[in-house]
Amino acid sequence: MTYDSIILDIDGTLWNTTGIVAEAWNKVISKLFPEVPLVTAEILQGQFGKTMDVIADNLFVGLSKEQKKYLIDQCCLSEQEALHNNTKNITYDGVVETIAELSKKVPLFIVSNCQSGYIEVVIKKNHIENYITDFECFGNQGKPKDENIKLIVQRNNLKAPVYVGDTQGDYEACQKAGVPFVWAAYGFGKPDAYVAKIEKFSELKDL
Repeated sequence: MTYDSIILDIDGTLWNTTGIVAEAWNKVISKLFPEVPLVTAEILQGQFGKTMDVIADNLFVGLSKEQKKYLIDQCCLSEQEALHNNTKNITYDGVVETIAELSKKVPLFIVSNCQSGYIEVVIKKNHIENYITDFECFGNQGKPKDENIKLIVQRNNLKAPVYVGDTQGDYEACQKAGVPFVWAAYGFGKPDAYVAKIEKFSELKDL
């Protein structure tokens, strides 16, 4: 098939923040709700891709709905500060170069279940401001990934988009949105099906 646009996932597709995020979240959890179990990078890999409210329900068992909301919000603030200050390269090999090259051929977009402000951090830290046409996330709209994919498609009048992600949740969102799914097999998950698989991000150029 020929595609006129590429919509990208973030975590497990463009970069891996789980070590940094686990450390940032644990500082907040220990301070605010020490009874809540701490998280690890491995635990977060199993949660990333879900909406923030679902992650809070899964990880902050025993807290009230209001407490979960407060804790996840504080964790996200700590996370974004940690990512802003991070000097380690956590972006997968070839991502920035491939995005720059692909942007010459088709428009590129980002859709994630992340909090507001997170995509902006990703774009800024990787210096890809000139290559991303539009983006949307759960934090901005309060909508799940499939609806935000549809929103990007409609907003930009896309006729034949493809989505690149790494988890079963990404695949299911694409099914609901009616968009073909390319599996980033180096990421965090193993989906039921896909139209193509990449073992490294740069293989998108060959597709």
